[in-house]
Amino acid sequence: MKLHSTPTQHYQTVTAYDETGVELNAVHFSHSLIVLPEVAPVPWSPVSFDMLSSEHFAQIEATDPDVVILGTGEHQHFVHPKLTAALAARRIGVECMSNQAACRTYNILMAEGRKVVLALIFEKNR
Repeated sequence: MKLHSTPTQHYQTVTAYDETGVELNAVHFSHSLIVLPEVAPVPWSPVSFDMLSSEHFAQIEATDPDVVILGTGEHQHFVHPKLTAALAARRIGVECMSNQAACRTYNILMAEGRKVVLALIFEKNR
């Protein structure tokens, strides 16, 4: 799906996505990554939802977000609360959804000026 441009082009904006990857400001990525509005995307190591660990969420926590949008792949999966306990203790919300829904939600929250982190998992064996 192609998305229309917005006045937030100086931010990391999702400009397109499909089941194989995401496009940020017209640059395509096909690996798991962490996206923040004002910082270049950072590669993220999980290659499947089942591989997620508390260390992956510690990497997200280090960015000091208000909310985390977790794209769990092609389908929505819910992460075990023990993995996000450190985030919950700091009152940082974690919302799990499919990658496509996560991309749309991230763009909305980012455009509102929220301190949002988009964490996307793209399976390596696609």
